[in-house]
Amino acid sequence: MAILTGALVSQNDATAQHALGEIYTTGSKTYKYITYAAASAATGGVAGEVCYYLAATGYANSDVTSDLSDSDAVGAGVLQTAMADNTFGWIQIKGIATLTIALTAGADGDPLTPTGSADGTLDVSADVTDVVCATAGDISAKQILCDFPQ
Repeated sequence: MAILTGALVSQNDATAQHALGEIYTTGSKTYKYITYAAASAATGGVAGEVCYYLAATGYANSDVTSDLSDSDAVGAGVLQTAMADNTFGWIQIKGIATLTIALTAGADGDPLTPTGSADGTLDVSADVTDVVCATAGDISAKQILCDFPQ
């Protein structure tokens, strides 16, 4: 396995520059290389918003979207740059992240899930069947502790 160094996590690519699903760690943060789908909402990805794996095959293919209705409510990570349909880039999956959109609800320390949230954000987990992907850090600062699936 090759060790990836110096990845530019804040850029997006028209063609894949890395293997989909490639993992890159720097300091206390871990990133994953994905492809973005605007999905049925035809919405581009916004840097600092949460994205989700597309329904059925998203995790296996590293395909993500900001459109929660086209997902299986499994959080993928936090987008690192604005992304258009069918572009490639990085999402943060581990470590502290600051969102550009507020959480739907919650308090510091709450477990977070896409279930019940709005597009691009997370909500407090209320059911044992929710897929928990982060913990609320400092809610007032829109900060989360990422623990998205690798």
